[in-house]
This record gives sequence, structure tokens and C-alpha cells, in this order.
Amino acid sequence: MSRQVTMDSPMCLIENRNGQELIINQEAERILSGISQPVVVVAIVGKYRTGKSYLMNKLASSKTGFPLGSTVQSKTKGIWMWCVPHPCNPEYTLVLLDTEGLGDVEKGDSKNDAWIFCLAVLLSSNFVYNSMGVIDQQAMEQIHYVTELTKRIKFKSNSSEEDESTEFKRIFPTFTWCVWDFFLKLEIDGENVTEDQYLMNGLKLKNGTSKKIQDQNLPRECILHYFHSHKCFVFERPASTKTLHTLEELEECELEKDFVEQSQKFCDYMFKEGSVKTLPGGILVTGRMLANLANTYVNTILSGAVPCMENAVIALSVKENKEAVQEALAKYEAVMGKELAKFPTETQEEFLNIHEKCEKEAIGVFLGRAFKDDNQKYQWELKHLLDNKMEFYSERNQRESTERCQILIQVLSETLEEIVSQGYFSKPGGYNIFMEQKNRIVDEYNLSPCKGQKSFEVLLEFLNRNRPIEDAILQSDYALTAQEKEIAEKQAQAEAAQREMQVLQNNNRRLEELMESQRRSQEQHERMLVEKMEKDKRKIIKENKRVMKRKMEEQRAYQDAGFERKCNDLQREIENLNRKNRETKSNLVRLFLL
Repeated sequence: MSRQVTMDSPMCLIENRNGQELIINQEAERILSGISQPVVVVAIVGKYRTGKSYLMNKLASSKTGFPLGSTVQSKTKGIWMWCVPHPCNPEYTLVLLDTEGLGDVEKGDSKNDAWIFCLAVLLSSNFVYNSMGVIDQQAMEQIHYVTELTKRIKFKSNSSEEDESTEFKRIFPTFTWCVWDFFLKLEIDGENVTEDQYLMNGLKLKNGTSKKIQDQNLPRECILHYFHSHKCFVFERPASTKTLHTLEELEECELEKDFVEQSQKFCDYMFKEGSVKTLPGGILVTGRMLANLANTYVNTILSGAVPCMENAVIALSVKENKEAVQEALAKYEAVMGKELAKFPTETQEEFLNIHEKCEKEAIGVFLGRAFKDDNQKYQWELKHLLDNKMEFYSERNQRESTERCQILIQVLSETLEEIVSQGYFSKPGGYNIFMEQKNRIVDEYNLSPCKGQKSFEVLLEFLNRNRPIEDAILQSDYALTAQEKEIAEKQAQAEAAQREMQVLQNNNRRLEELMESQRRSQEQHERMLVEKMEKDKRKIIKENKRVMKRKMEEQRAYQDAGFERKCNDLQREIENLNRKNRETKSNLVRLFLL
């Protein structure tokens, strides 16, 4: 069951100690690890005192929380986190990440600014860049951190790979540029334009190949190339300069109407269109997984290495798959615990049906959490452990049956054993009297309900245990002739042989049922795995289509600027994605034929 965690106020997730060292806050990591729901992560970056915290508080439906910073000092240090219920989808948790202001003059050494920027990109599914004024060349120069992404982030562990930045569109967040104190008309060449068109015009590449033109184009190329969608919001000044320092105390009616409307548009967009954090292959990231990724990335940075997404995902998959096995076993135990009231089951088939039901739920839990288990190592480990659990509960089921039947036969035969010990049957006609009482006990035993599968074995044990007594009473009964005794002995032997044969048949039948159950179990594992593989492949096709769409948009931008070589490179990437989709669809067909 998904677990939602709500925080009353923000907490520092990644502390920037003296602008020199990044440290994970263990309490924040613990809170994030407690979220088993998929997360929609919104991270905001920009220069200090540009309204970042105000927008984050709006997304949290709160006037206070993240400190706004009403003075010339930056208030937020490191990366602060606030986890709140998603206002539009109760199945998700909204994780807000507010970052310290970039370019804070008080830091002196701002080398960690680039890492803060990169971590915001790595951890978020929706990346918001906040700036003041207009989108112009100066604004582009201020977002120079985006040009360092490929130096500070590796997609694959194999450094010999070709330009791996082509894969960034697959896993990078959406890109939203928020412009505060916007005072221009939204017009280009005398025509009204939307905010998004204004952004795309600002990202338009300049013609030319000079070093100056290349430097000017670089941040634009990076934004177009790395992020898979682009959105823009412009905000006029929220209030008069005199009251801006008390912004968090102002009521909406005291703010500019257009600013309030635009703030709400921004929130509505993030609530309704904000992407869920995913890994390659469309794997939804939970709070628990996000905490693990944050820890991995920060520790990598502390070690002096460059964070590698592929390594981080592989390490995460190992951890998640191991825990998925344990969670699946716990599910099996929980479901089986509710079925224990039915023990002992009357037949092994009934027990095996219970086991298969519990197993199916356990497999569902495992497949719902596990990912990148490419060779099914962890699933077959789970199957082995479930088989052991089945054997344990099967033995318990049989043991309970044996104990219940032994108590029952003991209660029913108590009087018989007592009068036997008193020599009651040592008289003429005693054998027939003994047999009548013994058969009555057998009849009562057979009619008693809820004995379980060991019913016949316990009865046979009782009859075999009393066979010497029965033979002794038979031989001491002077009322019977020698011929009658011989007939009675042969009849007893035939009945004993028949009972032994029935036990053997029962055991063979149980073995066949067990083998059939194992076959069904194997089929169940394979069927549910194929279903998951089918869903995963459909996610990959969908993801590839999304990446192709964004690459075609990027291709048009290069085409407009006359960069033919770049257009050709992108065309090859698009054709490669098309080929991968055809192969994936072909694999899907083969899955259906299995």
C-alpha cells in the first residue's frame, strides 16, 4: 500500500556547509525514504532574492514555509525540501526543492553553485529557473551553469561512448523559466505572442560560426538539447517596492491582480502538467528511491567524482530488488496469516490453492517494485524462497492435522483402552464385542469434520497399534472355532493391506498435486513476468516517441538557424529511436506468441 508523508514545514535536505561541502541531512533523508508513493518533484533555482521561495510556498498552499529573504542576504542555504500531498492526484506526493540563490556575493567561493544547479536537475522532474527582468543575452549568460551539465553529469559509466548528452532528454526534467518584474509587452515584430513563444524566441539560435556566436548559442543549445519540454511564465511586480519586504504577510487583495492570476496559472500548470519523476524505461520514482538517489549523488560529489546516472540507477535497482524480495515475502506471510484459520485443510489441493493465491499477491508486490532485474535473478530468488515458505506451511498444515486427529482418536478410544486393560474382552464372544466397539470408534472418527489430510494416516496408525491387542483377543476367544479365527485373521490382513495401499495412493496423489502446483507456479511467475515486460516495453515506446518529438522540435530550431550538420545529427538520432521502437514492437509481438 502506498504511503504518503506530509511535512508541516520545510527541512534542509542537502546542506551547503560554508559554501564548501555538501552534506545530506539524515532526518530529511529518513522522511523522504518513508514515502512509498511516486513523487512529482519541483526544483527551483536562480539568483537570490528573485522570488523562488514565494513560488514554492504557493505550490505548498502556504504563505510561509520557505523563508522569502526580505533583505539583501540570501536566506536559503543548500537545498531545502517540503513534501506535501499532491493537490490533484492522491496517488502522488509533491516534493518541493528550494535551492540557495546562485551568485550570492557573501559566499565568496561559489564553486558549489554549479553542483547545487546539477543536483536540482538530477533530483527534479520539473526544473524551474527564476530570473528578473527579461529573457535576453544577459539572462542567458546568468544561466551559464546549464553549459556545465555534461562536465558534471555522466549518463553512462562507459566514458568511451559517443556524445551521451543525446540521452539527457530521456531523463532530464521539464524546463520552466519564470521571469519576475516583467515590464514588456508580449510582442514580437508587432504581433502578440504567448509566454511560451516568448521563451522559444529567446532560445532561438543565432546564425554564424564565430567564437562569440558559439558562446552566445551555447546556453540556448543546452536548454534546447537537454530538457524535454519548455514552458514560460512572466510575472509583473507583485506589489509596490515599499511593501515587497513583507510579501509573505500581504493578503492577495493587496497584491497586483495580474501577479496573483499569473501565480495561480503557474501553480495550476505544475499541479496538472507537472511530470512524475521517472527513470529510463518509464520507471516511477518513489520518495524512497529519490532519497537513495540523492544520497548516491551527494556521496559521489564528495568523493570528487562525477555523478553517473547509469551507476546510480544500477545501485538503486540492486537495493530496490533486494527489498522487493523481502517485501514480497512479507506480503506472502501476511496473506497466509489470514488463511491459517483454515488449517488444517481437508486436502492438499485446498492448501495448494491457498499457497498459489498468496504467491500471486507476493509476485505482484515484487514486480510492482523491482526493476532492471534483466536476468530475473531476484524473481527466481523469490520463487525459491516462496517454495521454501510453501514447504514450511505445508508441514505446519500437516502437523496441525496430525495433532488434531491424534487428540480426536485418543478421546474416542479412551474408554476402549480402559476396558481392554481391565481384561473385559477376555471371555467367550469378547472378540465380536471388541470389533463392534472398534468399528464404532472408526465410524465416529470418520464422521468428525476438520481433520485435515493426515486423517487416514492417523487412523491407520491407531489400527496398527491396536492390531496385537485385536489378535490376542481373537486367539483367546474360546467361543470361536479355529476356522472362524483363520477367516478373521485373513480379513484383518486384507483390510490392513487395503489401508496400506490407500495410504500409498494418497501419497502418490499428493505428490502429483504438488508437481502440478509447481508447474502452475512456474507458469504464474512467467505469465506475470511477461505482463510486466509488456508494460515496460510499452513505456519504452512511449518514452522514445516523447524524446523523438522533442528532438524534432530541437531540429527545427537548428534548421531555422541554418545549422545543417546539427540537423543531420539529430535526424540520425530520430531514425535510431524509430528503429528501436520497431524492434521493441517486434519483441512485443513475440511476447504475445509465447
